[in-house]
Amino acid sequence: MRDCCIINGSAYVNHRFEETTVQIREGKLYLRPSGEEIPPGMTVYDGSGCRVVPGFIDIHTHGAAGVDVNAASAEDLARIGRFMASKGTTAWLCSVLTDTREQTEWCIDQATACMSRQEEEKKESGLKGAALLGIHLEGPFLASEYKGAMPEYLLQKGNLGLLREYQKRAQGRVRYITVSPEVEGVLGLIPEMKELGMAVAMGHSGAEYDTAMEAVRQGVTAATHTMNAMKPLHQHFPGVLGAALESDVYCEMICDGRHLHPGIVRLLLKIKGTDRTIAVTDSIMAAGLSDGRYRLGVNEVIVEKGDAKLADTGTRAGSTLTMDKALQNLISFTGRPVEEVLPLLTENPARLLGLHHRKGFLRDGADADLVLLNVQNEIQDVFLEGSILQPAEEHPVG
Repeated sequence: MRDCCIINGSAYVNHRFEETTVQIREGKLYLRPSGEEIPPGMTVYDGSGCRVVPGFIDIHTHGAAGVDVNAASAEDLARIGRFMASKGTTAWLCSVLTDTREQTEWCIDQATACMSRQEEEKKESGLKGAALLGIHLEGPFLASEYKGAMPEYLLQKGNLGLLREYQKRAQGRVRYITVSPEVEGVLGLIPEMKELGMAVAMGHSGAEYDTAMEAVRQGVTAATHTMNAMKPLHQHFPGVLGAALESDVYCEMICDGRHLHPGIVRLLLKIKGTDRTIAVTDSIMAAGLSDGRYRLGVNEVIVEKGDAKLADTGTRAGSTLTMDKALQNLISFTGRPVEEVLPLLTENPARLLGLHHRKGFLRDGADADLVLLNVQNEIQDVFLEGSILQPAEEHPVG
């Protein structure tokens, strides 16, 4: 279904729901007054009782559906995308955990191959899963004291030459990178990272306040999984967290009820607002699967009751969260209506990545990435650049 009209639903426009017809033509969306005559030849989709919202964008995930990004072939990455689409995510970044140079380069090659195949898929029959937008490098320029699940022996000081080689190999597809401002050589590299086309986040960090604020001045625009793997706030020493809260950087939030207490979710939204927070999953390959033993890069992870932790230290290691559940949790944790929290999953990640002209919003000419929610805010259907997601055995994992 490439050209169609979604009628009888309410569309999310300007942070509210309006009775609007959504037309899809050649993968783009166009808003038309409700009741307007449907152009000849268009398929009609009856959206009665549904809310039409932008597709979700997940900028931080390490895997799902039994696939670990650090070990994923191009087809494996497409499998993640198909699973994610079933949960409302229509676009995503694959997050490469700090690894050896050789393995990181292999991951880059697989991501670029996956993205190239997607372009061919779009031309032939339409997308079958969430669009891989690019690569998120989580490291290797990270502080060992706040390494979390990062292998300490692979962490290193800032190295512009290495980043240039990675970005060249990726053909410009490294779109996001997490660094620790206090690591030797990192501060001076931030403008260079931006020149290379990367949005820069600070995380896995114990940076002092002045260092973190200087990183913001140099071009940091986000904080990775805020409050996790990060030096705590102190009234005399605000540190990296104080800088993230005071400045205008976007704050990633893992809203699974484990990484952040619901009260902290409410506090972050009160401080930062719904325009400077981004919902992420930070999911691992166990997302969509049952408890058991899994991998996260070079690490062995044990999942018990949906909680992922390193097998050797018990340190929390990513999540099993999906974006549809993140939306449900945000509504539950905050008591806010869906229209107030939707920007965390749509507009804000699109703005961070500089894709807001075509992703994250319902407006004329934007990509027809759509999620239809029922009255319980559960997913009814998903459109991927105009192609309706078809049921498949591998979508509903778990």
